[in-house]
Amino acid sequence: MSWQGIEGHDDVVTKFRAMLASGRLANTYLFVGPSGVGKRMFALRLAQTLLCSAQTPAEMSPCGECDSCTQVLAGTHPDILRVAKPADRSAIPVERIIGPKEKRMQEGLCHDISLKPFMGGRRVAIIEDADDLNEEGANALLKTLEEPPPRSVMILIGTSPDRQLPTIRSRAQLIRFKPLDASLVASLLQTQGVVSEPAEAERVAAQSGGSLTQAIEMADPALTRFREELVDQLSQGAFDNVAFAKLLIALVEEAGKEAPPRRARMRQVIAMAIQFHRELLRTMSGVEVSENFSADTIDRALATGRFDPENIGQMIDRSLDALEHVDRNAHQAALLECWLDDLCQLAQI
Repeated sequence: MSWQGIEGHDDVVTKFRAMLASGRLANTYLFVGPSGVGKRMFALRLAQTLLCSAQTPAEMSPCGECDSCTQVLAGTHPDILRVAKPADRSAIPVERIIGPKEKRMQEGLCHDISLKPFMGGRRVAIIEDADDLNEEGANALLKTLEEPPPRSVMILIGTSPDRQLPTIRSRAQLIRFKPLDASLVASLLQTQGVVSEPAEAERVAAQSGGSLTQAIEMADPALTRFREELVDQLSQGAFDNVAFAKLLIALVEEAGKEAPPRRARMRQVIAMAIQFHRELLRTMSGVEVSENFSADTIDRALATGRFDPENIGQMIDRSLDALEHVDRNAHQAALLECWLDDLCQLAQI
């Protein structure tokens, strides 16, 4: 079922219908789930639902035609406040939350959400990269979270509750978004013209982890070719990490000169490694090999004797650590070289 063009999250729609029908809308929500599954779009459609002047929120059916809906769809509604991490920063600047030093609490999200609504009866704030709130930024939100302005709703969007500070988790109602079904991802890839062949769409969707964003990225032929090489190297356990690091760095540099697309490609490759090592754990637990990998590849990796549940878990942890450092302005080549070296070392334990 689709709600406002959003598919795959009927359970979340049902939950909000019940909240709005009973008048139990919270002041703060924390949306968590994989990237690329529709959390941001859902937040905007929920804001449109709350601000529509023609339909009551409980109906969960904004008209799309009133002045309020038109401005929401155009991204110009004065009562919707959005904060996101700048592409060239590793965290959301605290100035976006409480204003610059010379105008603290006279500008920024916490100030703006306290103002009287311009058009409707509410103000809605959406923090799009809550994972990238550092401790200073999260603490700056505290007073607003503890004493939310009347008729205000704040939505924080992240990937996991564990990525949020306890001060955030304890003051927000948690809403979980599940990965999209592979069949839905495959259908969307074809509908949006990303992939034309059904078999290719299914292959890419199977590797996406339920994320449409990741599926679109994985449809890049260069990444498809590199994934095969990466899996081949990782399946050996110990490999020439120096030579392979050069290939990986070249792949990252092909993404362009700007840092954001390079970081995106690094995340994609590291995610591939995590997926491979998780597949090894699944197979060792007696689960049938998924469509993401060939059974021969997994069997060959396990036959090397270099993998056991303990060191595979350490490899996954090391890759997750590398993912966190991608957006911290670490030297990209050094980060990738150290990551690959550590994976090789762990395979020799």
